[in-house]
Amino acid sequence: MSSAYVGLFLAAFGAATLLPLQSEAVMVGLLLLRDHPPWALVTVASVGNVLGSVVNWLLGRALARGRAMTWLPMGAQRLAAARRGYHRYGRWSLLLSWMPVIGDPLTLMAGVLGEPLWRFVLVVSLAKLGRYLVIAAVTLGIVA
Repeated sequence: MSSAYVGLFLAAFGAATLLPLQSEAVMVGLLLLRDHPPWALVTVASVGNVLGSVVNWLLGRALARGRAMTWLPMGAQRLAAARRGYHRYGRWSLLLSWMPVIGDPLTLMAGVLGEPLWRFVLVVSLAKLGRYLVIAAVTLGIVA
Protein backbone atom coordinates (compact mmCIF):
# COMPACT_ATOMS: atom_id res chain seq x y z
CA MET A 1 0.00 0.00 0.00
CA SER A 2 1.29 3.43 -0.90
CA SER A 3 2.47 5.69 1.90
CA ALA A 4 0.20 8.36 0.42
CA TYR A 5 -2.84 6.22 1.22
CA VAL A 6 -1.57 5.46 4.72
CA GLY A 7 -0.90 9.15 5.38
CA LEU A 8 -4.32 10.16 4.07
CA PHE A 9 -6.03 7.46 6.12
CA LEU A 10 -4.24 8.54 9.31
CA ALA A 11 -4.98 12.23 8.66
CA ALA A 12 -8.66 11.50 8.01
CA PHE A 13 -8.92 9.16 10.98
CA GLY A 14 -7.28 11.64 13.35
CA ALA A 15 -9.31 14.56 12.02
CA ALA A 16 -12.55 12.74 12.88
CA THR A 17 -11.54 12.18 16.49
CA LEU A 18 -11.39 14.96 19.02
CA LEU A 19 -7.81 15.70 17.90
CA PRO A 20 -7.35 19.05 16.13
CA LEU A 21 -6.19 17.67 12.77
CA GLN A 22 -7.10 18.50 9.18
CA SER A 23 -7.39 15.97 6.37
CA GLU A 24 -8.58 18.28 3.62
CA ALA A 25 -5.11 19.68 2.85
CA VAL A 26 -3.68 16.16 2.54
CA MET A 27 -6.54 15.15 0.26
CA VAL A 28 -6.20 18.22 -1.96
CA GLY A 29 -2.43 17.81 -2.21
CA LEU A 30 -2.74 14.19 -3.27
CA LEU A 31 -5.47 15.01 -5.76
CA LEU A 32 -3.33 17.74 -7.34
CA LEU A 33 -0.38 15.37 -7.71
CA ARG A 34 -2.60 13.16 -9.88
CA ASP A 35 -0.54 10.09 -8.90
CA HIS A 36 -3.51 8.22 -7.45
CA PRO A 37 -7.05 7.65 -8.74
CA PRO A 38 -9.45 10.17 -7.19
CA TRP A 39 -11.94 7.40 -6.34
CA ALA A 40 -9.26 5.62 -4.29
CA LEU A 41 -8.34 8.78 -2.40
CA VAL A 42 -12.00 9.55 -1.67
CA THR A 43 -12.53 5.99 -0.47
CA VAL A 44 -9.46 5.95 1.80
CA ALA A 45 -10.27 9.35 3.30
CA SER A 46 -13.94 8.47 3.83
CA VAL A 47 -13.19 5.14 5.51
CA GLY A 48 -10.56 6.72 7.76
CA ASN A 49 -12.87 9.57 8.71
CA VAL A 50 -15.83 7.29 9.45
CA LEU A 51 -13.66 5.00 11.59
CA GLY A 52 -12.40 8.04 13.52
CA SER A 53 -16.02 9.02 14.17
CA VAL A 54 -16.71 5.49 15.40
CA VAL A 55 -13.95 6.02 17.97
CA ASN A 56 -15.88 9.08 19.21
CA TRP A 57 -19.12 7.05 19.32
CA LEU A 58 -17.36 4.29 21.29
CA LEU A 59 -15.94 6.85 23.70
CA GLY A 60 -19.43 8.29 24.16
CA ARG A 61 -20.89 4.83 24.82
CA ALA A 62 -18.15 4.06 27.35
CA LEU A 63 -18.75 7.34 29.13
CA ALA A 64 -22.50 6.76 29.22
CA ARG A 65 -22.12 3.20 30.53
CA GLY A 66 -19.64 4.26 33.18
CA ARG A 67 -21.86 7.15 34.21
CA ALA A 68 -18.64 9.17 34.25
CA MET A 69 -20.30 12.07 32.51
CA THR A 70 -19.30 14.71 35.03
CA TRP A 71 -17.05 16.10 32.29
CA LEU A 72 -20.12 17.29 30.37
CA PRO A 73 -20.66 21.02 30.87
CA MET A 74 -24.34 20.54 31.71
CA GLY A 75 -26.50 19.40 34.56
CA ALA A 76 -28.99 16.54 34.59
CA GLN A 77 -31.83 18.73 33.29
CA ARG A 78 -29.82 20.01 30.33
CA LEU A 79 -28.62 16.48 29.57
CA ALA A 80 -32.23 15.26 29.60
CA ALA A 81 -33.19 18.09 27.24
CA ALA A 82 -30.24 17.24 24.96
CA ARG A 83 -31.33 13.61 24.98
CA ARG A 84 -34.89 14.56 23.95
CA GLY A 85 -33.63 16.89 21.25
CA TYR A 86 -31.20 14.33 19.94
CA HIS A 87 -33.88 11.66 19.73
CA ARG A 88 -36.02 14.12 17.77
CA TYR A 89 -33.32 15.45 15.40
CA GLY A 90 -30.17 13.55 16.36
CA ARG A 91 -29.64 11.03 13.65
CA TRP A 92 -30.20 13.69 11.00
CA SER A 93 -27.90 16.12 12.79
CA LEU A 94 -25.18 13.53 12.11
CA LEU A 95 -25.31 14.70 8.49
CA LEU A 96 -23.37 17.67 9.90
CA SER A 97 -20.66 15.38 11.31
CA TRP A 98 -18.31 16.51 8.53
CA MET A 99 -18.31 20.11 9.79
CA PRO A 100 -15.37 21.52 11.72
CA VAL A 101 -15.94 22.34 15.39
CA ILE A 102 -19.43 20.79 15.74
CA GLY A 103 -18.99 17.49 13.91
CA ASP A 104 -16.77 15.70 16.42
CA PRO A 105 -18.90 16.58 19.46
CA LEU A 106 -22.00 15.43 17.56
CA THR A 107 -20.47 12.00 17.03
CA LEU A 108 -19.45 11.78 20.69
CA MET A 109 -22.97 12.76 21.84
CA ALA A 110 -24.48 10.17 19.51
CA GLY A 111 -22.61 7.54 21.51
CA VAL A 112 -23.51 9.09 24.86
CA LEU A 113 -27.17 9.23 23.89
CA GLY A 114 -27.32 5.69 22.56
CA GLU A 115 -27.62 6.08 18.79
CA PRO A 116 -27.45 2.52 17.36
CA LEU A 117 -24.06 1.90 15.76
CA TRP A 118 -25.44 0.67 12.44
CA ARG A 119 -27.54 3.81 11.96
CA PHE A 120 -24.68 6.01 13.18
CA VAL A 121 -22.28 4.47 10.64
CA LEU A 122 -24.82 4.78 7.81
CA VAL A 123 -25.59 8.47 8.35
CA VAL A 124 -22.00 9.48 9.16
CA SER A 125 -20.74 7.58 6.09
CA LEU A 126 -23.10 9.56 3.85
CA ALA A 127 -21.90 12.82 5.37
CA LYS A 128 -18.19 12.02 5.22
CA LEU A 129 -18.31 10.54 1.71
CA GLY A 130 -20.27 13.57 0.51
CA ARG A 131 -17.66 15.94 1.89
CA TYR A 132 -14.74 14.16 0.24
CA LEU A 133 -16.62 13.89 -3.06
CA VAL A 134 -17.19 17.66 -3.03
CA ILE A 135 -13.53 18.30 -2.15
CA ALA A 136 -12.41 16.06 -5.03
CA ALA A 137 -14.85 17.59 -7.49
CA VAL A 138 -13.84 21.17 -6.64
CA THR A 139 -10.12 20.36 -6.58
CA LEU A 140 -10.23 18.63 -9.96
CA GLY A 141 -12.37 21.35 -11.51
CA ILE A 142 -15.37 19.12 -12.06
CA VAL A 143 -17.54 21.56 -10.11
CA ALA A 144 -16.78 25.25 -9.88
